[in-house]
Amino acid sequence: MPGESNASLATRKVRVAAYAVCVRDGRVLLARWVGPKGKLWTLPGGGVDHGEDPYDAVRREVTEETGHTVEVERLVGVHSDQRVFSDGDEPPRDLHSVRIVYAARVVGGELRDEVDGSTDTAAWFGLDEVDGLARVPWLDAALELDRVRPAGGNHRRD
Repeated sequence: MPGESNASLATRKVRVAAYAVCVRDGRVLLARWVGPKGKLWTLPGGGVDHGEDPYDAVRREVTEETGHTVEVERLVGVHSDQRVFSDGDEPPRDLHSVRIVYAARVVGGELRDEVDGSTDTAAWFGLDEVDGLARVPWLDAALELDRVRPAGGNHRRD
C-alpha cells in the first residue's frame, strides 16, 4: 500500500540462537559463516531447535562447526538486534535475532571444518587479530560482553 514502510509489509520472524566464546591462551575460536553477502567470521553457534535448551544447543553447534566438545562455564549475556531486509525479488523480512552468548571451555575433540553446514572452516585467532577479520557485525559486541561482564548481561547499542 502507498505510504507503508518496508517494515510494516515485512514478514516477521524471531530467531533465537546460542553462541560460545571459547578463549584459550589469548586466542578465540571462530567459525567462518557462509552468508548471502560472503564469508564472515563468527562465534561458533547457531539456531536453537524447537524444544531445545540453549545450553544444549550451544554445545551441539560448537561440535558441529568446529569438531570440539565444550563445557559451558557461564552465561556471558544476551545480544539482540532487529533488521528489515530483502533478498532480490522476495518480500521484505523483519528479523529479530536474540543471541544467547555463553563462555565455554574446550574439553575434547579435534579442530575440523564443518561439512555441508552454514560454516566452512573453523580456526583459532589471537584476540588482537579479530579487528582485521571480515566478521559478523555483532561479534565485537559478544566479545565485549565476555570481557566486561556487565551486571545485567545485556549489550546496548546506544
